[in-house]
Amino acid sequence: MANLAQHLLDTTAAHGDRPALRMDDAVLTYDGFCEAAAGVAAGLRQRGVQPGDRVGMVLPNVLSFPVVFYGALMAGAAVVPMNPLLKAREVEYYLRDSGARLVVALDAIAEAATEAAAAVGVDAVTVGPVDAGEALDGSGGRDLEPREDQDAAVILYTSGTTGPPKGAELTHANLAGNARTTRETLLENTPDDVVMGCLPLFHVFGLTCALNAAVMGGSCLTLLPRFDGGKALSIVERDRVTVFEGVPTMFAGMLHQPDRDRYDVSSLRLCVSGGSAMPVEVMRGFEEAFGCIVLEGYGLSETSPVASFNHPHAERKPGTIGTPIRGVEMRLVDDEGRDVPSGEVGEIAIRGENVMRGYWGKPQETAKAIPDGWFRTGDLARQDEDGYFAIVDRKKEMIIRGGYNVYPREIEEALYEHPAVAEAACVGVPHPELGEEVAAAVALKPGQQADPDELRAWVKERVAAYKYPRHVWLVESLPKGPTGKILRRAVEVPEGVRA
Repeated sequence: MANLAQHLLDTTAAHGDRPALRMDDAVLTYDGFCEAAAGVAAGLRQRGVQPGDRVGMVLPNVLSFPVVFYGALMAGAAVVPMNPLLKAREVEYYLRDSGARLVVALDAIAEAATEAAAAVGVDAVTVGPVDAGEALDGSGGRDLEPREDQDAAVILYTSGTTGPPKGAELTHANLAGNARTTRETLLENTPDDVVMGCLPLFHVFGLTCALNAAVMGGSCLTLLPRFDGGKALSIVERDRVTVFEGVPTMFAGMLHQPDRDRYDVSSLRLCVSGGSAMPVEVMRGFEEAFGCIVLEGYGLSETSPVASFNHPHAERKPGTIGTPIRGVEMRLVDDEGRDVPSGEVGEIAIRGENVMRGYWGKPQETAKAIPDGWFRTGDLARQDEDGYFAIVDRKKEMIIRGGYNVYPREIEEALYEHPAVAEAACVGVPHPELGEEVAAAVALKPGQQADPDELRAWVKERVAAYKYPRHVWLVESLPKGPTGKILRRAVEVPEGVRA
């Protein structure tokens, strides 16, 4: 059976009475998890969801997320996970583009999803943090809709620097293979492990490496809906967490927690970092303070996500993204797709079982991204004599703020909607904790007026809170190339516009 949800049934059959999901005092065993997911599947079927339909999800890291996710898979649907911080117009785009049949949202924050669903003309179903199975009011057996390896299981929206967001179609085989390799070669997790679930599950890193890998291994996933360094440390102590996964800002948050020494974190055996480059000093400081190793890796939404890692039983090279994982090949190419000589910088190209089927409904974009069977990542790297890759820069102009991707084009589009704005360029500026902060240079139309605070507030109303530019400054005009295209990389950042 190719359906990814089969792993939940298999683990439930073997370890049904063991804890599967925890969020503070709320605990679901694998039996309870599977029963609730089956209820969701039945409820979705009763609402007309057919195999192959898309189901939107606007849920944070609460118990209902895994339940709705696996329930939708059991019903044969492809899931479209969305950041709960998105505004209604952003949710509306995802629903419309994916052709979603309905959207499931957390009741406490359902306003944007409900508004978007009404605009598109589909149902919005609200659930509580722990009662998704009951809220969807379904009853039925634990039967799965059969799916093929190459059927879409998840459509994850990602955006280039040009054009609207694109939905990366990840198949049942993509996600199962990547979770299995993560579990068997990196985490090595078993039913005795407790995995920390503070990575957002709507993001592919948390979805694959925390949720799906935990389910495959029969481990307990303990959830933290909103990251806080002190709360994370208290959960590690309370639940005897053995595997911690995070983005660099999470490691920094725990490391810089003033009272960190009062927490017992001796249960930790493995920490995994991804999402953006881990500052070597943060890695060293964390390992010294908490007595565990940190393995850094690399991946993208389009690669399910894991592509390379510093492996647990091989030499670890801080500052690198390690070597390709099992079933994946990586090479460095120039603009023509030719291999670059050893030691030189090239664009990372990836081939393997983890590479997406394509961009939803966008065959031309797919062909451009995977011209010859090798996915072009847009990331520039160098490879050393041992085969370890080190990221040098991003070819794309994406900003990574605290592990979240922010696409300049989207912020610029929001700025351009302001009646006084003539030109806008969004860039990333260094930040000691977040990695990068979002900033924007703006040129106004002749005779128009707007101050930076007004422009910042304008964007804040239109995009998720982590995306809006904290720094805005006015310029006479923006630098342009020979064709008149605004050159973000040539934008001058004023003195003082730093962290």
